Amino acid sequence: MERIIAEYLLETPYPLADVAAMMAGEQSSGTFVRVAGETEELRARAAAEVLSIEELDHADAPTLHSAYIARKQPAGPFRRARIRIAFPTGNIGRNLPTLAATVSGNLFDIGEITGLKLLSLEIPAAYRTRFELPAQGIAGTRESLGVTETPIFGTIIKPNVGMRPDEIAALVDQLCAAGVDFIKDDEVCANPDIAPLAERVPAVMAVINKWQERTGRKVMMAFNITDETDAMRRHADLVAREGGSCVMASLNWCGLSGMESLRTHTPLAIHAHRNGFGAMSRHPLLGMGFQAYHALFRLTGIDHMHVHGIGGKFVDTAEEVTDAARACLAALSKDGPDDRVMPAFSSGQWAGTLPQTLAAAQSSDLMFMCGGGILAHPQGPDAGIASLREAYDVLRSGGSLAEGAAARPALAAALDFFGSP
Repeated sequence: MERIIAEYLLETPYPLADVAAMMAGEQSSGTFVRVAGETEELRARAAAEVLSIEELDHADAPTLHSAYIARKQPAGPFRRARIRIAFPTGNIGRNLPTLAATVSGNLFDIGEITGLKLLSLEIPAAYRTRFELPAQGIAGTRESLGVTETPIFGTIIKPNVGMRPDEIAALVDQLCAAGVDFIKDDEVCANPDIAPLAERVPAVMAVINKWQERTGRKVMMAFNITDETDAMRRHADLVAREGGSCVMASLNWCGLSGMESLRTHTPLAIHAHRNGFGAMSRHPLLGMGFQAYHALFRLTGIDHMHVHGIGGKFVDTAEEVTDAARACLAALSKDGPDDRVMPAFSSGQWAGTLPQTLAAAQSSDLMFMCGGGILAHPQGPDAGIASLREAYDVLRSGGSLAEGAAARPALAAALDFFGSP
């Protein structure tokens, strides 16, 4: 039987095996009591199975409040464990929202549970093929940009929001002249009154197309088309008509269905922004870990995925960023199709954070996006981009940034201005 395996971190004052069985039943064929029609044959076909329980530690008090626990007053302790449950794919079919509801859903509301985090999902290869693959992925993105070996060096439109289309186009012109590979809108700039997509896309693409005719290089611009589903389709069509190659969407607010609909509608690269993910991930005993989260959205057919940055302005540890990047650079399913996506590093990045980024990814197949690292370089955006390329050249040759900076003025100025990595 083909099954999806979900791994959870659980806390409960009740016997772990009992609560794990409750979780499996609640999310498959059963409920809290046996019901009419729940035959052994049906259970064999549709019931989820608890595969393993690994007890870890315990706490004297519940991590999360539960009115059920408050009423029942169990003695404790509150045991914690890793639990693996297998769910038959036949219960789900090709249905991403139902997959998400199955592996999470009401599990977070079960009264006996005082802590629950969905850590990871194992997706069978045959089941993976039922969903969309990336339209561009790593290879297509590189081919579109004509960048074969180095990381994709990019930046973000700043100020985040408030500029008019002509002002944004002027900034893009400056960045294209500087030699940037990739530019993206900020996640809060989608279709604002002051710079609607209907005006912004033609203005920006006129600049990008001008530079392509002049240099043969076409910068990839990720236009933020986050919106309701029909509007996103229209926005993607506009980008395609103007000669664009990429659109961006905020995953959590468009949802699985919205992202699936966008993928089936457009062949453009989809730059997936995970803003809001911290609400799911930051608590150690509540929500969803990155591996499970990105697996669900990988099934929508995205091409690039944000992983934040090492030493940046966000809460992620270096280990969390590393794990996220390597998850993106691995096939979702063992023996499945090549559905790798390009990890997008951002948040406080500059030439000095490139060494640990390359070490984390163990690959140059990544987007390295610097806002201030390019736009705030003391010698201007041209030198900001040059500092990234100089840093990569030094690292590829096996040297250190401090040593290499002696003969590389843009890198030296970055190290002097931004300080130690």
